[in-house]
Amino acid sequence: MQGLLIAGRYRLVDSIGSGGMGRVWRAHDEVLHRAVAVKELTAALYVPDSEQAVLLARTRAEARAAARINHSAVVTVHDVLEHDGRPWIVMELVEGNSLADEVKERGRVEPREAARIGMWVLRALRAAHSAGVLHRDVKPGNVLLGRDGRVLLTDFGIAQIEGDSTITRTGEVVGSVDYLAPERVRGHDPGPSSDLWALGATLYTAVEGRSPFRRTSPLSTMQAVVEEDAEEPRHAGTLGPVIAALLRKEPAQRPGAEEAEQMLAEAAAGRRPHTAQAFVPTQGTGLHGSGTGAYGPGTGVHGTGPGAQVPGAGAHGPGAPAGPTAVYGSGTNASAQGAGSAATGYAGAAGGVTPVGPTTVGPVPAHTGGRPGRPRRRLRTLALVVAVAAVLGGGAAVGFQQWNDARQDGTTSGDPAPAPTSSASPGDQPGPAGTVPENWETRHDPLGFSISLPKGWKRQVYGINGPLKQIDYTPDGGKHFVRISIDSSPDFADPYAHQVDLEQQLQRLVDYRRVTLKQNVYRDRKGSLWEYTWTALQKDPPYVPGPRHAVEETYFSREGTEYALYMSGPAADWPRTSKQFKWVLQSWQQPSTTR
Repeated sequence: MQGLLIAGRYRLVDSIGSGGMGRVWRAHDEVLHRAVAVKELTAALYVPDSEQAVLLARTRAEARAAARINHSAVVTVHDVLEHDGRPWIVMELVEGNSLADEVKERGRVEPREAARIGMWVLRALRAAHSAGVLHRDVKPGNVLLGRDGRVLLTDFGIAQIEGDSTITRTGEVVGSVDYLAPERVRGHDPGPSSDLWALGATLYTAVEGRSPFRRTSPLSTMQAVVEEDAEEPRHAGTLGPVIAALLRKEPAQRPGAEEAEQMLAEAAAGRRPHTAQAFVPTQGTGLHGSGTGAYGPGTGVHGTGPGAQVPGAGAHGPGAPAGPTAVYGSGTNASAQGAGSAATGYAGAAGGVTPVGPTTVGPVPAHTGGRPGRPRRRLRTLALVVAVAAVLGGGAAVGFQQWNDARQDGTTSGDPAPAPTSSASPGDQPGPAGTVPENWETRHDPLGFSISLPKGWKRQVYGINGPLKQIDYTPDGGKHFVRISIDSSPDFADPYAHQVDLEQQLQRLVDYRRVTLKQNVYRDRKGSLWEYTWTALQKDPPYVPGPRHAVEETYFSREGTEYALYMSGPAADWPRTSKQFKWVLQSWQQPSTTR
């Protein structure tokens, strides 16, 4: 394509960069006789005709977003046009490297230089936010370092403009996984502080030469963003406190743009920004190491989400054997709560939770395990499910399950699934006085609990993550399933408050509807019963697309262990499934001691 004339005006000279969505060319404007950069949207070559209009709309939105910002640290967009049936963007040409290239070539950037770079990026963000534009994809690759010493922020391709009708599909989460703020991973709407988080992660990468939360997979990376503190940087110098302040988990606990700019200016001058210390807890370990409440309550025993085995909230959630926690096998180390329907890639993809009911959340109990001085934060599954499905789509779900789902017998989800069977035997009839059917069998689980189920239901280890243990039983690979969640060090002190918190994560599910969510008493203990419905989509394996129904009972033992018993199946089977759930509750026997 070298030498190609675009729109009768811009002649391509040579390729100067490429990514998952497009390629950037150095070009010559033959009308104004100046060098320009031309961004070719190569993604248009691979999307179906039905998606071309959406891609063009997003391209125009990128140009429109950048055009609203008048600042020397923002790359100027000159034109947006169509050629060969595809969208192209003509921009200011910046001769130099991206920050990502600089880190790759040099290993890392000196703290004072990184602070100077951060200061200019922050000024660009302040200008964008003032114009009502959120960038949503701040990362080293989108920070350009000109040979003349200028620092510019580019690629507003997934920016959100205040007041614009969105062209992003419902439920899509966009941005590069390593630099997504925790609130965005949880499925909440982004704000200016989300861009500041991404700036903090970008500066960490600059001074350390590696992303603060990059793990072995996109899903475990997102979990690290939500749950883990970044390892304390060793080369940040005076920039360290600023990075720590920007990487606070809760948006309200991060500095504002004006405060952050002052901190960066001091760090760039080689002075330690003392004001940053007010945003950095001094207890605990890790970059933050905060005490109770520093990050807010964690997510619960459960997870939630539509996805592949993604279960839902709590032990729960819509999920494949989906239940509460999450994605089949996601979670820490691929086993804890994870998230959901599909895996995600690192390239950015295109693509509020409204409080429901009483939302007062009980205090976070003191942490009794793991790192001292900070509450555990478990991953909310739904957020991951949404992100996963948005970034890669259905095809990746299969690969993710094969990589991440370990069964009790040592096989993986890539192995043949058991032959589908009915969720209940036609002969299921209640025993005397409405007791468990006589043809059911008692299962004595290795974790110490026992439960009665129809014959033929298979045990699967959904996740073992420290004090949180989750076990599924299913007759058909997850179409119908029971999930038992045991947490000996829960994040919430009240089962109702925990379920309310989890429900907030389910608002993005298609057709989510609460049937009931109420406090009750179970086995003479304070409990909470939650029942809801939603519609599973084609991209949410292993479900057959269509309405699903779920119910969960959560309670605390006298020893303080949280138990969640969750059951889910197709809505059409709910009359039978609901009866089964009652029998499950009747037969349940908790471990004599939590293992």
